[in-house]
Amino acid sequence: MKTKNFFYLAVLSLSMTFSMSSCSDNDDPDIDTTPADLDYTAENANAWGNYMYNVALLIDQDATDLYNYWTVDYHDNGPFSTQFKDQVGGTYKSVKACIEEMVQNGMWNIANEVGTAKIKDPYDKYVGGDKTGGLYAVESWYSWHSRDDYTNNIFSIRNTYYGRIDDNDVKKVGENLNAFATYKDFDDEGDIHENSFSKLVASIDPDLDEKIKGLIFNSAKAIQNIPQPFRNNINSEEAVAAMNACTDLANVLKNELLPFVSNELTDAKYDKQMKAVVNQFVDAVVLPTYQDLVAKNKALLAAVKTFKDSPSNDNFQKGCEAWITAREPWEKSEAFLFGPVGGKGLDPNMDSWPLDQNGIVQVLKSQNWDEMKWSGDFDEDDEAIGAAQSVRGYHTLEYLLFKDGKPRTVDTK
Repeated sequence: MKTKNFFYLAVLSLSMTFSMSSCSDNDDPDIDTTPADLDYTAENANAWGNYMYNVALLIDQDATDLYNYWTVDYHDNGPFSTQFKDQVGGTYKSVKACIEEMVQNGMWNIANEVGTAKIKDPYDKYVGGDKTGGLYAVESWYSWHSRDDYTNNIFSIRNTYYGRIDDNDVKKVGENLNAFATYKDFDDEGDIHENSFSKLVASIDPDLDEKIKGLIFNSAKAIQNIPQPFRNNINSEEAVAAMNACTDLANVLKNELLPFVSNELTDAKYDKQMKAVVNQFVDAVVLPTYQDLVAKNKALLAAVKTFKDSPSNDNFQKGCEAWITAREPWEKSEAFLFGPVGGKGLDPNMDSWPLDQNGIVQVLKSQNWDEMKWSGDFDEDDEAIGAAQSVRGYHTLEYLLFKDGKPRTVDTK
């Protein structure tokens, strides 16, 4: 399962108050409020801008490292793309093992996470009486961007299965997924590549292929049907429907598609088709997604630097827009969270949730940006690494950019 710092939820406390006095020698920000109520002010402006910039720098570096691991070198065995496509370096013993990786640790993993961790976990807490816990379990609730994040997670499954990236997906979602009755209405001619996983499955079991395509579309549509924002509609009928749709998709991927790969693709006659699927997946889905991730995070870094150098409401707005733009390729990469992104700790570096809000305030006060950094081999059980990851990444920057779904404002009082 994708690594998130759920351990740190326990340290979140809305009732905890930080009384921090300004020190002229260190130019410490003056903060005397709960983390959830903290605002950008003249007193903390310098620290705030520098914190945003240092977080954006780390995200940019992680995105660049991730792309380089796939295209240049990973563990001294050459590009991970070559290791995956040609099964060199010892990680994958056969092309079928690569297909199984795409299903179990890719497509199923994120379908299950969206249904259980991202929707069901907040729902269970909320209806169980822990409304504050339910709220804090909602990913991307500072920006009110949860619904589109989760939809893009489902599109990452779609891209993996279809063997290509549909550049019109965002436009279609903007027009409202309810305008499309079935996946056949949503998909354009040529959306599914000839060397796709879908075409391979359809050539042997067309009913299974139809079921998977339908469930992918149904999951995305159900998520988009949740009233906006999700954080205010955790226990809605639409949220339950989305949870169930994602669970149905996850169950078919695990209980039908994975056994299909294991049992039906054993004959060597399928090796050529499977290799074509793997090559298409890497070259047309993974690498372009990560390339887009690098480009959009460089734009995000530039927007944050502009704000740091010239704080204004307009530059806060532009920073928020750049964050949302940079977030899309990341969320569309979550159907392939294996290889370098997990092995090097880049996923929790960039996307740990929930945040340690209290820790963020402490970093804002200390301005010790090294608290966000760690070194050595990644160990998801290392609490020191987890602590560093919980005060950096997309969601830390989201906290610093957004409040109640809107861009923060410059307060000169």
